[in-house]
Amino acid sequence: MVGKAEYYKRQIELWGEERQESLQDKAIAIIGAGGLGSSLALALSGSGIGDIDVVDFDRISPHNIHRQIAFRLEDEGRYKAKVVSELIRARNPFVKSRSFEMHFEDFAKLEKKYDLLLDATDNFEARLQLSAYSKKSTIPWIYASVEEFMGQVCFFEHAGFETFNTKAHTPGGIAAPIVMQVASFEANLALRYLVDVKVARDTLYYMQYNNEGKFGLKSFTL
Repeated sequence: MVGKAEYYKRQIELWGEERQESLQDKAIAIIGAGGLGSSLALALSGSGIGDIDVVDFDRISPHNIHRQIAFRLEDEGRYKAKVVSELIRARNPFVKSRSFEMHFEDFAKLEKKYDLLLDATDNFEARLQLSAYSKKSTIPWIYASVEEFMGQVCFFEHAGFETFNTKAHTPGGIAAPIVMQVASFEANLALRYLVDVKVARDTLYYMQYNNEGKFGLKSFTL
C-alpha cells in the first residue's frame, strides 16, 4: 500500500510535514452532497484531512449528474451522501468518512464535533440553520453558493448568514464548470484554515463572468 509520504508528497512540498500531519487530526462535515458537495469531496478527499463526513437527505436523479460530478448514471436513486462518502474513502486510504442521510436540522441535533463545516446546500433555510448552529457550537463554517455564471464564498467567524437578503427566488440554470470553480475556492479556504495559513474572515467573495465574458472577483468586508 502507498505510504503517506508518497501520497502527500506534493502537499508536503507546499507547506511542510508538520502542517500535513496536523490535517490527520482534523474533522470536517460537508453539508450537502450535490454540485458543490461533489466537487468539495473530490478536492479535499486526497488532502489528508482525517475525517470527512457528508450530510444530505436527497437521492440522485438523472438531472443531477451533469454538474454533480461524484455521480454516475448507475447511481440513480441512491443517497447522495452515501455515494460521496464512498468516493472519499476510495480515493484515500488514510481518510475516514461517514454519511448521514438526513436533513441538516436533524443532523445538528446529533451535536457532533468538527473543526469546520462546509456549506454545500442550495437553499436559504438550510444556511440560516447552519449559521445558527455554527454560533451555538462555536464551529466555524464556510458559506458558498452558485447560480448561472456567478458565485459567492465567505468564511464566517463573527458575521452570520442573516446579514444577507434571503428573500426566496427562483434559481437560474447552472453548468458544471462554475460549480467546480466555486467549490475549489471554498476548498482552498478550508485547507488554508485547517493547516493554519492565514484566511480572511467575514469577507464575502463575489465572482462572476459578465456579459462580455470577463471574469471578475470582488471582496466585501461584512
